[in-house]
Amino acid sequence: MVEIRQARYFVTVAEELHFGRAAQRLRMSQPPLSQAIKQLERQLGFELLHRTQRSVALSTAGAVFLERCRALIRQAEDAEIAARHAATGRGGRLSLGAVASAFSWPLPLVLERFHEAQPDIEIRTQEIDTHEAGAGLLDRTLDWAIVRQTAPVRGTTATSLFVDRFVAALPADHPAAGSAGPLDLAELAGDTWVWLHRHISPDYHDAMAAMCRTAGFSPVPAHWARSVTSQIAMVECGLGVTVVPAAASGTRPAVGFRPLSHGTATIELTAMTRSEPDALVERLTALATRLTAAQGPT
Repeated sequence: MVEIRQARYFVTVAEELHFGRAAQRLRMSQPPLSQAIKQLERQLGFELLHRTQRSVALSTAGAVFLERCRALIRQAEDAEIAARHAATGRGGRLSLGAVASAFSWPLPLVLERFHEAQPDIEIRTQEIDTHEAGAGLLDRTLDWAIVRQTAPVRGTTATSLFVDRFVAALPADHPAAGSAGPLDLAELAGDTWVWLHRHISPDYHDAMAAMCRTAGFSPVPAHWARSVTSQIAMVECGLGVTVVPAAASGTRPAVGFRPLSHGTATIELTAMTRSEPDALVERLTALATRLTAAQGPT
């Protein structure tokens, strides 16, 4: 049976792919670490790492083992925290995932208020793509997620936080950027477009595509983003035009945002949890729902 100590050693080496740096992170010397990994491989009966004089790489089995070791470490940490919570009646931890734009709104407000109400709860956050939320919740690497997805994955629940309309995002020197009035999306049919891969956020991608089809064209993307934030950054670089949720259209001197004259398409920001969330997660969802209803993006 793999010990937690062995799992921590292996995860650190796998993340660094360098025994020296891994040993420094673990605050130990390199030879005992190398021996510990070799012993682990002998114990398992297969190679976890491909080693040469110049490099270290994960084997196929090692890549699978890495994810299981991370889960093992997380479970051990959770067990310790849960036991401490049971013994003292205090503490706990939540792991949150969110799309990049949610770190501008509404997460700052939600986390501030949640910390005020639950100061003993440790919060860990990570940026995720929408399609990663379901798997993260089901394998328990995440407890709560904010994504742009309407339909929950089997075993999860989605709670709508905010329904947003799209706006056009244009480079500052674009001929249509100078006006503040509504823009007919068809005027951008011949422009260079910044787009988002469908697998990253299916609902978001499909809403963008539907808007363009309704306007009578199908854009040919030249630049590909992985988030709303990077979409806007690419527009700011002057690479092309795009459409983004209005909530994301903060003050960006090099980007002009225009409402759409026939903008009926919407996109939801949702909170995703497991189908049977614990009481702490339910409180967080209720708080986020109440705050987003009372105070929209600025």
